[in-house]
Amino acid sequence: MFHSFTYGASQMLSKTRVAVVCLCAATAAQAEPVEVLALGDSLTAGYGLIDENGFVPKMRTWLEEQGLDVRLVNAGVSGDTTAGGLSRVAWSLNPSTDALIVALGGNDLLRGLDPAVSRENLEGILEVAQENDLEVLVVGMEAPGNYGPDYKAAFDAMYPELAEDYGALYFPRFFEGLYSVGDTPADLRSVMQMDGIHPNAEGVDLIVEAMGPAVAELVARASD
Repeated sequence: MFHSFTYGASQMLSKTRVAVVCLCAATAAQAEPVEVLALGDSLTAGYGLIDENGFVPKMRTWLEEQGLDVRLVNAGVSGDTTAGGLSRVAWSLNPSTDALIVALGGNDLLRGLDPAVSRENLEGILEVAQENDLEVLVVGMEAPGNYGPDYKAAFDAMYPELAEDYGALYFPRFFEGLYSVGDTPADLRSVMQMDGIHPNAEGVDLIVEAMGPAVAELVARASD
């Protein structure tokens, strides 16, 4: 009788330990942050700024302030084109990557590259994301009018069209937040660095404030 009781109690204790271990493992799994890879160029990399004032660190802080547990990885490379992004997107991903921000095209514009080529590269990036079951936020760019109406129409349209084709989220312009200040170079001087191309720390704050809700929606999608 004593042996039977001892064996039964031992079995119950063993099962309890297993249940606790399983519960702890499940809790740990649930506590894993959503990992988002920010694939971009100098705007993403934080060119000309100290680390803490760059786009990725400031966006990371914004997301934390919203109570979101996110690991935002900076995959911005200064000077990168859409072709450069395509060439490195696959090896930039980790097994833990859940989502992707695609913010490329500015350097394609500076080089006057054919929008059809840029579109093909962006589509290649979205295909890699699809193959890896990643949620995506496509961040658009706008061509200036001096490239001509046909160029501008083709370039501007590729972002929303590709986002729709691949079921991705879409944010219209990386610089969207800056337009709260103005829309001419003179208006934007206070939020840009001396080169007139890259935002200063104040400009990054405006960019993050505008884009933050779209990134939060990306995180929510990746969490489902």
